[in-house]
Amino acid sequence: MGVGIATVTDLQLNVLGSVLSLLAVLTTCVAQIMTNTIQKRFKVSSTQLLYQSCPYQAMTLFITGPFLDGLLTNENVFAFQYTPQVLVFIVLSCLISVSVNFSTFLVIGKTSPVTYQVLGHLKTCLVLAFGYILLRDPFDWRNILGIMVALVGMLLYSYFCTRETQAKSNEPSPQLSQAKESETDPLISLEGGTAVVPDDDVPKAPIWNSNKDLHDA
Repeated sequence: MGVGIATVTDLQLNVLGSVLSLLAVLTTCVAQIMTNTIQKRFKVSSTQLLYQSCPYQAMTLFITGPFLDGLLTNENVFAFQYTPQVLVFIVLSCLISVSVNFSTFLVIGKTSPVTYQVLGHLKTCLVLAFGYILLRDPFDWRNILGIMVALVGMLLYSYFCTRETQAKSNEPSPQLSQAKESETDPLISLEGGTAVVPDDDVPKAPIWNSNKDLHDA
């Protein structure tokens, strides 16, 4: 909410924009949850997952990208005049995208999708702050209020995550508790003034079979 207050300046709703926004939110949630699930279930690193998923992502964008560009802009992407300068920026954009995907897979695999979203909001707040400090971008009370709300939310999230981690670390492991119980069990217990030895610790004498012994004789 805080990032929305700080960044949203012009809000115009229409059917096409609402549908595309809903699809973007759903696909982003599914992609981030699946990224975390696949890395933890199959014990793969972010580099391995990125290496396996990049061909499918490139194929999907190559097939659907020109169609969506023509639908939304009424222009054909293959009819554009590609100069060397444009090609350089395209290659640079691809390299930046690979870096972003790698960092996304790394953060989600080590933490969770929610933590990744919190880091993304922190990045947005830092971009706004550095834009004001270095570039002297216009900064009003709404930007300050949005950043403050976002920072409070991040601090609360970090606080509760830390408490949950400490609670899990303080809980004894089931195997450790069973081992401690087995170590504290007495070999000889006293009941009514007499010593009682557990059945497992009493050596059992061999059972004499008269028929077998007479037959051997």
